[in-house]
Amino acid sequence: MAENRQVLIASLPTGALASSDFEMRSAPMPEAADGEVLCRTVALTIGAGQRAGLQGSASYAGAPEAGRLMGGSGVAEVVESRADSIPTGSLVSAPTGWQAFSTHAARHVHLLDAGTDPATALGVLGTNGLTAYFGLLEVGRPQPGNTVVVSAAAGSVGHIVGQIAKIHGCRVVGIAGADDKCRMLVDELGFDDAVSYKDPEFRSKFKDATPDRIDVYFDNTGGPVLESALFRMAQGGRIACCGVVSQYDTSTPGPGPRGVPGLLVNNRVRMEGFLVFDFADRYEQARRDMSQWVADGSLKPKVTEFHGLEEAPQAFVELLAGRTVGTTVVTI
Repeated sequence: MAENRQVLIASLPTGALASSDFEMRSAPMPEAADGEVLCRTVALTIGAGQRAGLQGSASYAGAPEAGRLMGGSGVAEVVESRADSIPTGSLVSAPTGWQAFSTHAARHVHLLDAGTDPATALGVLGTNGLTAYFGLLEVGRPQPGNTVVVSAAAGSVGHIVGQIAKIHGCRVVGIAGADDKCRMLVDELGFDDAVSYKDPEFRSKFKDATPDRIDVYFDNTGGPVLESALFRMAQGGRIACCGVVSQYDTSTPGPGPRGVPGLLVNNRVRMEGFLVFDFADRYEQARRDMSQWVADGSLKPKVTEFHGLEEAPQAFVELLAGRTVGTTVVTI
C-alpha cells in the first residue's frame, strides 16, 4: 500500500524552536470521499505566525498538541477528484499541512490557474500578501505623502507592506534585523530608508529616518520596536497590529511597550489588531490588484526556498532566527 510522508509535532517547544521538535513518519495514503479531492503537495509555506500556534497564543490555529500533524498552507496537484467542480490534474491552494498527500472538501481548496508559480500563490497572492494588503490599506489607511514604517520589513508580510505603501505614494521606512536586509529593502525594493534594530544607535537612527514622525506603523514584532514606534507617532497616526514575532520563539517573552495608553491618548493614535480572515469576501479583488502590480514591476515578491519535506522543520528554525527573506517556501 502506498504511504504518505508526514511531519508531526514531536514535542511542544518550551524555549526556542528546534528541528528536533518535529519528526517524520509514514501514514496510510488518504482516500477521497464524495465531494472531496486527493491532493499531492507541490510546495508549502511557513510563517512566523505558526510559532504562535505552537504556543497556543493564536486562537485561529487551535490548541497545540504533540503527536499531531503540523498544520500549514500549500499548493497541491489534484491527483484524484470526486468533486465535479475540481478536475483531476488541477493546481490548487489548500490547508495541506506538512505532508505529501491530503484530502479536502472542494469548498476548502482554491483553484489556481494552470502554470501558476507555487511561490507566488503561497506568497504575494496567498495569506502573506493578503495580510499585507488589508492590514495596510484597511487598518493603516495610508494617504499619499504619509510616512509609513513597517517592522520585520524583510519578512514575508513586511516586504510586501512597504512596496504597497510606495505604490500608494508614501514615504516608507523599514525596520529589519541585519544591515544586508536593510540594503536590500532600499536598493531592491524601493524603500526610502531602513534601520537595523540591532544597531547600537538604533533609536537615534530611527529618529533621523522619521523626521516628520510616523503616520502609519505596521507592527509585526511588538516589544521594544513597537515601543520605539509609539514614541515617534504623529497626531492621528494609525498602528496596524499584525504579529508579535519578538514574543513567539521564547519561554520568557518581554513586557509590553511603555507608553500605552498615554501616547495613544495624547497623540490621538488608533492602534488596531486584525486577522486576514476578516476580509475573506474581498480576497479576489486584492489578488487582482497585486497580480497587476507584480506584472508591471511595482511589486517584487521575495522568496527563500528549501527543498524536500524533511527540510520543513529546519526552514522553520531558520525563519524564526531571522535568516530568511520574504516568503519561506518548501518545495516537495
